Amino acid sequence: MKEVIETKQAPQAIGPYSQARMSGAYLFSSGQIPINPQTGAVVDGGIAAQAEQVMENLKQVLLAAKMSFNGSFRCCK
Repeated sequence: MKEVIETKQAPQAIGPYSQARMSGAYLFSSGQIPINPQTGAVVDGGIAAQAEQVMENLKQVLLAAKMSFNGSFRCCK
């Protein structure tokens, strides 16, 4: 069963795709951009600040899927 994963804590998908989809034990993400979801603007501060924002956005998508960077995840039935 496929499940659409969405969170307001990461930038909303623009176009005909979702932030992520769960299929069984696999999460497929469309990728993230360095946009602050609260302001809707690309973060200032250069590539380092933008990379941090991308990782924060991805973390929020993982959390919405009940997953994390540390390897913990939910499993399918």
